[in-house]
Amino acid sequence: MNKVRKKFVLYAEIAVFILLTVLLSVINVINFTMVTEDADRITNTISHYRVKFFKEPQEENADTPVNSGQHKGPGVMGINSPEMNASLRYFTYAFDKDGNAEKIEHRMTAVTEEEAVELARSLLNEDTGWTDTIYRYRVYERDDKRTYVTVIDQGRELLPSYRILIISAIGEVLVLLISYLVLVRVGKSLFKQFEEADRKQKLFIASVEQDFKMPLTVINANTEIIERKNGSNDQTQAINRQVRKMTELVKNLGALSIFEETDVSLSNTDLSNMFNIIIDIQKSKFEEKNISLEFAIEPDIYLKCDEQAIRKVILELTQNAVNYSLTKASFTLKKQGDRIIILQTNDTSLADGSIDQIFDRFTTLENAKDKNTVGLGLSYVKDIVKAHNGRVSANVKDNIFTLEIAL
Repeated sequence: MNKVRKKFVLYAEIAVFILLTVLLSVINVINFTMVTEDADRITNTISHYRVKFFKEPQEENADTPVNSGQHKGPGVMGINSPEMNASLRYFTYAFDKDGNAEKIEHRMTAVTEEEAVELARSLLNEDTGWTDTIYRYRVYERDDKRTYVTVIDQGRELLPSYRILIISAIGEVLVLLISYLVLVRVGKSLFKQFEEADRKQKLFIASVEQDFKMPLTVINANTEIIERKNGSNDQTQAINRQVRKMTELVKNLGALSIFEETDVSLSNTDLSNMFNIIIDIQKSKFEEKNISLEFAIEPDIYLKCDEQAIRKVILELTQNAVNYSLTKASFTLKKQGDRIIILQTNDTSLADGSIDQIFDRFTTLENAKDKNTVGLGLSYVKDIVKAHNGRVSANVKDNIFTLEIAL
């Protein structure tokens, strides 16, 4: 349950991060877009006047700002403001077809005339854009067939935008930190009842293990005494089978509880050798049920794992094939990139599709040959694979069942 709570906090933090990033990105993009549009309106206004900003237009047309040369009263904002003419920092140079430059206007102290000519000349083949981060330019022609380059300094206007960008980044970090602390606290409260239920479940499983072990041991011992006195018969054999099944069930319940939370004990294991040994042991079961068995085990495949747990995984896979195969089954162990792949395939009567529900506890499919299975084997497999940071999936296609494990 502790892992579930951590995942809850992690996914919630990711969601908060994505939402904040999208929201703040939209705000900053809109902000910078508005600054750009303001700059373009200014350069466009300049391009419609003969010499200077706020002079009489060359001609009346739809593109010429109306009354933009008239002084307005107090409270006027934007490019029609009389203060704009006094505070605007820009230069305009005209170039003839031979590349000779003529100063039209130069009102930018941060750039000398020589530097302005050089910068304007480098922009002759452009249209509209940004240069040196803070300069917005426009390249255009007039009736005299010369090419004009107007560059305005938007550094002062961009400064608030950059401040908003920095504040947004700092704010996002702070919100993520605060939300993390809140989520941790809320998570503890939210999952408290689930953790209590989980604790009771584990206590129940531990109690079941203890309560079942003694009766099973007594039954097994008494059965052995009866067999020694009277010999083995159908009744004693049936008792032995059920005792073994119950013992295995109790072991699986305990193992499931262990692999939900605890870390596994890792050692470097020869997986190829382990697989071959288990296949040899299980061959007789396939022969008894007339199931054709094929296997392709690549040699020298090693895995850092809990050896006993992985052995149990392979045993469960082979037993699953015995229980569900119709006429044939196969196993593959191979390296694929940086992953180790285990494949179990067999023919089946199930319909096509994903059948991941087989990894649920106490789930037994309708086509099982052994109807007495309790449906814990593949649930155990899933828990072990997850504990080793692996993936497991199953599907049916064209009457072929495929179970794949990637470790």
